[in-house]
Amino acid sequence: MAPTALLSVSDKTGLVHLATTLQQRHGFQLICSGGTAQLLQGEAGLTVTAVADHTGAPALLNGRVKTLHPHIHGGILADRHKPEHLADLQGQGIVPIDLVVVNLYPFEATVAGSTVTWDQAIEVIDIGGPAMVRAAAKNHAHVSVLTAPSQYVPFLEALAAGGVDLQHRRHWALSAFRHVAHYDSVISQWLGAQLEEPDQLQLTLPQRQCLRYGENPHQPALWYGESQVGWGAARQLQGKQLSFNNLLDLDAALTGVQEFPPDQAAAVVVKHTNPCGVATGADLATALQRALAADAVSAFGSVVAVNQPLDTAAAAQLAAIFVECVVAPGVTAEALEGLARKPNLRLLAIDPGAIAAASSQQLRTILGGVLVQQRDQGPVDHSSWQVVTTAQPDAPLLAELDFAWRVVRHVRSNAIVVSKDQQTLGIGAGQMNRVGAAKLALAAAGEGAHGAVLASDGFFPFSDTVQLAAAAGIRALIQPGGSKRDEGSVATCNAHGLVMICTGRRHFLH
Repeated sequence: MAPTALLSVSDKTGLVHLATTLQQRHGFQLICSGGTAQLLQGEAGLTVTAVADHTGAPALLNGRVKTLHPHIHGGILADRHKPEHLADLQGQGIVPIDLVVVNLYPFEATVAGSTVTWDQAIEVIDIGGPAMVRAAAKNHAHVSVLTAPSQYVPFLEALAAGGVDLQHRRHWALSAFRHVAHYDSVISQWLGAQLEEPDQLQLTLPQRQCLRYGENPHQPALWYGESQVGWGAARQLQGKQLSFNNLLDLDAALTGVQEFPPDQAAAVVVKHTNPCGVATGADLATALQRALAADAVSAFGSVVAVNQPLDTAAAAQLAAIFVECVVAPGVTAEALEGLARKPNLRLLAIDPGAIAAASSQQLRTILGGVLVQQRDQGPVDHSSWQVVTTAQPDAPLLAELDFAWRVVRHVRSNAIVVSKDQQTLGIGAGQMNRVGAAKLALAAAGEGAHGAVLASDGFFPFSDTVQLAAAAGIRALIQPGGSKRDEGSVATCNAHGLVMICTGRRHFLH
């Protein structure tokens, strides 16, 4: 008996080649659903049997019921080693099916559109497809199941080499169950979001890369993520394989540089997930030069993000110092040629659309569980800002305070940022008390603190940080406010003629 393949696919990539090879080289009979049958008959001129002709039952309910039939599922699920199964097939006139090629209705792509209605989404929930995939995967001892065009060539190669062995079928069965699990997860998450009932966290992310190791060489690590959003959509243009720590630092740098609009050239230099230099400039090369110079010692071996395409002048700044990774929205051909002289530099380009498409949820693991929150990525709301001191800021000072406030939200708590002329001069990060963070930031700024501004991610429960700032020559401070002792900090500012703004929003980053 000739082998039989059942083909019913939404994504028809590679289908004609697969079906042609199956029929013309390996003698397969082809059973196809409507759209698949039309393509293979019309474009490829193949001989196919429509599902309705195979089952003897027409499609029902505008196509909702086509493949849910014993002639389909009996042919897929029969255990060829059991005489009673074979007797059932013979008694019912059911043809055994040896290969199932199915991918599902595009639910995920449909609901990605912002205008999709409930009824439109429900109509693209596949029923027959998952049933066939599960049946074939369950019976992988006898049936091969393919759920992605990328599997077609390996299947044909195995077939040409003498046959598909059990190990191949087991791997494809695993992929099939994962395919259906992801599909069901997307549906349930979308429905839960519409009904505001997200009572379950479901993750079905594909593995992208086995990393060399995690934070340290003794820690195994893997990278999971979708291919079309976020870092999964980034293009690595040169350099060594990304490491676990590279990805963490790149994410921190990219998140930081997103604070600045594309028409304002900005650069963020990160070391161990903390910004060590942030600056804007009249052009990207200037912004990058200022960001690297903000803390030249820490910039060595750092990770850099910029918010404009990397050009030749900006690339020249990078060529003068050792950095691990650079990410930009694009890279000119001339800049790429110049940086090719540094082959170990990991250079990535990521499209703003891929960033925008990434989930706003942020996940952190704890022992035996996961914490989920919305990313702290909302726009700066100046309407909530209050000048609480007698001294008032002018427009340039407000702009500088805005810059420092945008930076401090990306520094690990307790966090203090000192800046001047939209360039960080000193950053105190991750300290156990705010005074310690302030001492670090002010010491790094040195004489540059005179006339600079200071931003704090949390309020001042005591006036000691303000006193340090005044002694160092700081001109203005910005902080969330909300402490029971705000009056003491305000009074200290007034005594020294300083400006203080309370934003009404805290930006702790743990």
